[in-house]
Amino acid sequence: MLVLPFSATQLSDLCDELDRWRERLDHRGPLPRTWAGRLRRELEAESIAASTSMEGVPVTVDEVRRILAGAPAPEVSAENRGLVEGYRDGMSFVLRRADDPAFRWSRELLVAVHDRVLGGRHSEGAGRLRADRPAYLVDTSTGNAIFLPPAGADVLALVDEACRLMEEHPRHPALASAWIHVAVAAIHPFRDGNGRAARVFASLAMYRGGFKRPEFTSLEEWWGRHRADYYGAFACLGNGFDPRVDVTPFVRAHLEAQLHQVRALDVREQVEGRIWTAVEQIAEDRGLHPRVANALWDAFFGRDVTAGYFRPLADVSPATATKDLAAAVAAQLLRAEGRRRGRRYLAAERLYAEAGRVLLMDVTGPPDTARAEIVAEIGRRVAERAVPE
Repeated sequence: MLVLPFSATQLSDLCDELDRWRERLDHRGPLPRTWAGRLRRELEAESIAASTSMEGVPVTVDEVRRILAGAPAPEVSAENRGLVEGYRDGMSFVLRRADDPAFRWSRELLVAVHDRVLGGRHSEGAGRLRADRPAYLVDTSTGNAIFLPPAGADVLALVDEACRLMEEHPRHPALASAWIHVAVAAIHPFRDGNGRAARVFASLAMYRGGFKRPEFTSLEEWWGRHRADYYGAFACLGNGFDPRVDVTPFVRAHLEAQLHQVRALDVREQVEGRIWTAVEQIAEDRGLHPRVANALWDAFFGRDVTAGYFRPLADVSPATATKDLAAAVAAQLLRAEGRRRGRRYLAAERLYAEAGRVLLMDVTGPPDTARAEIVAEIGRRVAERAVPE
């Protein structure tokens, strides 16, 4: 009997729409290398921040962005920094493994991913199944138990069965992604980190099935902004684990979230891609090294840039990083605040005026207003060019 069954026929319309999106995005062709790299880093930071925050790790997207760049993030504890880096390592691990011709869903794979997701913290059960431990899911606001996972003695067999089903039962990748997500959450095979691990496995299933673009493998950010919908989707499991329960409602919610995310990221990619191209053009016009576009990009969106953050991002020495940022200040594209190690760089009004020039639009007002005008106008242009499905 299929553990946690669902009706694939009820979901064929959603799978078909995802297939159309994959064909459409693949037909568009690869993104320019520099923009693809920057987009990947942005989505990675947002996904990691969302997924770790959902599990109670108090980090912001900006803090995660700095951690992933190898820059200081003094507001984040060493423990939480380790969890952020662990989640990144877990996701990187599965994407490397996904293209291996010898890939197999197995208990060892799940354990290896979990070990990385928890940053190797064996005191918290990293890389070990809870074969000898009970588990209780509790509502932290009330202290009441809300779901009873299977007994620890049943975990090994259930994990092996889940992996067997992923290997032997061909499904659309989106169905496989949703099913392994809810299956890991329901089986709750680990002491901690089950949600984070489940979301990594879901991304792995999409990638394995040929949905390799970040539009299809960064669903965490969508769930992070729609937490009530996310937790509500698990209601079909009931109050305790039952292998016979129909999880079609969860699978449907998962596929609908995938479609919402891909639509949103498609527009965002086009809008931000045009802005990135403009920022690169501005750097070239002002005689700056192309790598300075990374600093201008962050500043454009209202983020503080420090030499410590820019240096690993541009892969330059401390002296070169300082020189690059000083050149951007001399070009009146950035302005500096603070002194020495506390110095940070922010967008100058001229950066937005130059962006308007490159994008053929008249930009006025202070930075926040100018930025909003540019984003809104580019969004309008993208919408006008969109072709109805």
